[in-house]
Amino acid sequence: MANKAYYRKQIIDKRAQIAKEREAKKRDNESYARMIKSTTSVSVKASYRKSKVDRAASHDRRIESLKREIARLQLEVAKAPN
Repeated sequence: MANKAYYRKQIIDKRAQIAKEREAKKRDNESYARMIKSTTSVSVKASYRKSKVDRAASHDRRIESLKREIARLQLEVAKAPN
């Protein structure tokens, strides 16, 4: 069983990962928006839109997973010895 400092560091690391994931989501959305705007083909635009939605959902799932991990680590902090 690890001490509280270990779990607190893990929580900080997970929060940093969430921030990175949000930035990646933002970058991907901007990239897909540029691609959608620059293409003239209707079918390609539809494909890009679907990809954009799928990629955003993937980022959201990753963020939610990290949030659940933080909640688990917070419980571990409460149980851990000093």
